[in-house]
Amino acid sequence: MIDYTGKVAFITGGASGAGFGQATVFAEAGCKIVIADIRRAALDEAAAKLRAQGAEAHGIHLDVTDRAAYARAGDEVEKVFGKPPELLFNTAGVNTFGPLEKSTYDDFDWLVGVNFWGVVNGMMTFVPRMIAAGRGGYIVTTASMGGFSGSAAASIYSAAKAAVINLMESYRLALARYDIGVSVLCPANIRSNIAEATKVRPAHLGNTGYVVNDEVIQSLHRIHAHGLDPVVLARRTKEAMEANQLYIIPYPEQKEPLAQHFKQIVDSVLPMEADPEGARARTEALQNWIKDRQALMSSSKRD
Repeated sequence: MIDYTGKVAFITGGASGAGFGQATVFAEAGCKIVIADIRRAALDEAAAKLRAQGAEAHGIHLDVTDRAAYARAGDEVEKVFGKPPELLFNTAGVNTFGPLEKSTYDDFDWLVGVNFWGVVNGMMTFVPRMIAAGRGGYIVTTASMGGFSGSAAASIYSAAKAAVINLMESYRLALARYDIGVSVLCPANIRSNIAEATKVRPAHLGNTGYVVNDEVIQSLHRIHAHGLDPVVLARRTKEAMEANQLYIIPYPEQKEPLAQHFKQIVDSVLPMEADPEGARARTEALQNWIKDRQALMSSSKRD
């Protein structure tokens, strides 16, 4: 079990949806909550709700794509609570739908900027501070089921989320020795207002190849109305953290599609008998390289 009492939790996209669900659940568990969001009015309202529920909560107005602002947010957390967060939730995300072949550079810059670079900025801001503090901790980054496969309608979003999944796999390997756990949350549909994301799209990235209007937004709202409740999702996330799971996928309907997808990948690999000598030589070369690197690193530490 993780003792959450007095731990600081920093949550991006914390004013609504999955982020506010996390804020609610981890406040109940005893955390001090910092919610960060680009929507100032929603942020103030969410922080007030948390405080009304008895939580020690602080709001920070933040564009996750702004590295300088992120660094200031890191400083603010330490000023308010006297330490960096022990729990980091990279939850902010945006989406828009349209045919990949009609995408613009602005579509790529906005979607990749928030969904991938926003995560990178969170990790680059807080991981060094968490390591320096020496208290261990836990990081949960929200990716998506879309990150496991391509999409004709949400192509850029899916590509960014695929990068996030891979990055969190790597961070899990890198941070274990610091007693910092890492999980990647891969939700399907959530009862959230991500359909409204285009309303906070920066004007300088406004050139889109997609149809975005009130009718499209309302159609997305109808889909998300049937999504998993954010508080339920956060509780499943907390359970997975306590089990130290790498992947968090509390959507039973996704098991069979995932199995089929990865079976197709595995079935594409040639059997060993197709090239046994080549496989042996390549494996041996990689193992020798790893040994050489480990020896070099050990030598550098002694020097």
